Amino acid sequence: MFRWIWRTFLPEDRIAAPWCALLHDSPRWHINGHYECSVCGRPYLVPWAEPEQTGAPRLGGALPSLHSAIRPVLVLMAVVAWPSLGRESVTTDASAAAVFERFIGSRGETGGWPVETIQIEASLPRLKKTGRLRAIRRVFPIGQPDYKVLEIAGDATVKNQVIVRYISADEKATELAPSSVALTPANYKIHYAGTVWLGNRLTYAFRVIPRKKREGLINGVLWLDGETGVVVREFGYLAKSPSVFVKRINLTRENELNNGTIAKRITHVSVETRLIGRAQLVIVERPYSGVLTSGGAAEAGQ
Repeated sequence: MFRWIWRTFLPEDRIAAPWCALLHDSPRWHINGHYECSVCGRPYLVPWAEPEQTGAPRLGGALPSLHSAIRPVLVLMAVVAWPSLGRESVTTDASAAAVFERFIGSRGETGGWPVETIQIEASLPRLKKTGRLRAIRRVFPIGQPDYKVLEIAGDATVKNQVIVRYISADEKATELAPSSVALTPANYKIHYAGTVWLGNRLTYAFRVIPRKKREGLINGVLWLDGETGVVVREFGYLAKSPSVFVKRINLTRENELNNGTIAKRITHVSVETRLIGRAQLVIVERPYSGVLTSGGAAEAGQ
């Protein structure tokens, strides 16, 4: 944390700027590319402002982008449904225990697809700005995912500072160790919470509570399908904010099942920032049924 602060802010601003970001939460509306704290008067560049090319010092240090907030969410979403291979007792209820055993056995069915279509709807409600992306995402056993953009539209701020940074964070998420945030007894306490009807589907709810307040862990709930053990809904919030400029990150993911396997995945991410308010993303993923050429271009399909 302290190393991040020292790297982020200018030498003469190492103490005052983090102190302002942590304790003062009353920014004025941005003018000429800068925010100003109404408590201490400290100026900050807005997150989408381009750095000045004149060589002049930047006022107050640039704000961290949403990149640092989104990346742990992506890693978490990628591995939160990967259960431990161990057998920790989470309930004395026989039915719930059986569902949890099926959850452990379904780890191969809960991941993403090798090739999928992805649609991202993003917005900054306070600024009344929106944007969207449609793309084909291809995942490789080793290395970063590959995006073939089919459409990107909307406000430039949302496209560049939310959607593009989401994709960048997704690519860099492969560099992080999944074991550090995986749903394992080393990271979480898991408790059976009861049954919930989701439409005509009976699900079993389990509370997942981080053993430590560490970056990338979620405090939330899993709903497991009573027949297959596959996660049909997961929701909660990050136990620790990845940045002093981010108040809270909430996320919800819903999996639509077809014959016991995931046919569609919808993820909602809400990032509460200190200066620009809420940044929202809705990500819809489906398996891609078309054909990719040798160059990766889409020929046909969904």
